[in-house]
Amino acid sequence: MFGIPYIYDFEKLKIMKMRLKLFSAMAGMLLSAVAIVNAQEANPLEGTWDIVIEKDGEQLPSWLEITHSGTSTLVGRFVYAFGSARPIAEVKVKNDIFSFIIPKQWEPEGTDMTFTGSLDGEGLKGTMIYTDGQPYSWTAVRAPKLEYVAKAKWGKSKELFNEKDLTGWKAKGDNQWVIENGILKSPKSGANLVSEEKFKDFKLHAEFKVPSGSNSGIYLRGRYEVQITDDKGSEPSSVLFGGIYGFLTPNEMAANDASEWQTYDITLIGRRVTIVANGKTIINDQNIPGITGGALDSNEGEAGPFLIQGDHGPIMFRKFEVTPRVE
Repeated sequence: MFGIPYIYDFEKLKIMKMRLKLFSAMAGMLLSAVAIVNAQEANPLEGTWDIVIEKDGEQLPSWLEITHSGTSTLVGRFVYAFGSARPIAEVKVKNDIFSFIIPKQWEPEGTDMTFTGSLDGEGLKGTMIYTDGQPYSWTAVRAPKLEYVAKAKWGKSKELFNEKDLTGWKAKGDNQWVIENGILKSPKSGANLVSEEKFKDFKLHAEFKVPSGSNSGIYLRGRYEVQITDDKGSEPSSVLFGGIYGFLTPNEMAANDASEWQTYDITLIGRRVTIVANGKTIINDQNIPGITGGALDSNEGEAGPFLIQGDHGPIMFRKFEVTPRVE
């Protein structure tokens, strides 16, 4: 008669012990996860950085991203003054000095580029050993968070080409650009073209024709290149038609034949970009991580001009209409 309650209490105690063990295990896992997150947040190198490299009297804009891989390894991506974003297999840290190596991409023959750096207040500073073995200094600031406005208000649209001359634009170098029958043309490789007016958030409608085998692009705020290339029939890529060079890949290849006029409708608010190419949405509300190779500067928090690439091949435009966002 007294045995039944005793068995019942014993079984109940076993269940309570099992629950306690399970709770302890879950608590341990949670504490471990918190520790990992805190360890990641505690590393001041992590994040995205806008870089200026002092090289041969020039200030070369570049970009660096450092993130965690697992619990202790730091990896990243790097954008030099030209070329696409390059992966960093490991960012090594020793005695408050970090370093990484970038294999050659479009650089001259020589060694790989080696970067060393350290924290400098809220920023970074360091040295780059270029492919020719020469050292150059660099500094970096954290890339700013660019505000996104969900319900944007748009101002009056304006055409940046007057169909007569290059008023409102400047060629960077010996000018090869001409206006013929209201169409802006770069008949051969030469200077890039930069708008005198600067914009922050905007909509752009551009109509262009890219000859067979040619290569051009439009730099948004002078920092983020949207590729214009002769790529009909190719697989989509971040370095081909419609891509944000080296960063964002279109969801389909929307290029027309080289003999046809084509269109881009681009909306940029903060870092978020939407690209409609020839009536097809190929990039939808995606964040641009940082500047692309060939950017005019790395001052991402500022308004910037449009840059039309003219140093890679022939290109022509018949429309370049901008609608700025207003407060």
